[in-house]
Amino acid sequence: MKIFLLYFLVVNIFVFILAGYDKNLARKYKRRIPENTLFFLQLIGGTPGLLTAMFLFRHKTRKTSFIVKFILILLVQAVFVYLKLTGRI
Repeated sequence: MKIFLLYFLVVNIFVFILAGYDKNLARKYKRRIPENTLFFLQLIGGTPGLLTAMFLFRHKTRKTSFIVKFILILLVQAVFVYLKLTGRI
């Protein structure tokens, strides 16, 4: 359990920093972090970190396609957690 929590913490800190860095790159009109990278990190457990970065840095909050994909991944995670907690998987 400790390893899982440590993994979760590291992934969320990493995605938070990466989203902040991407926002910084956007302000400087430089090459950006691919959205698929952010989505992958969200999928493997970085949802809280990415959501926090989105609100704190106001990052990608106006981009509808990003928000829709973010919510879809969040829903998939919620269904997975529900199924896991109910013992169906």
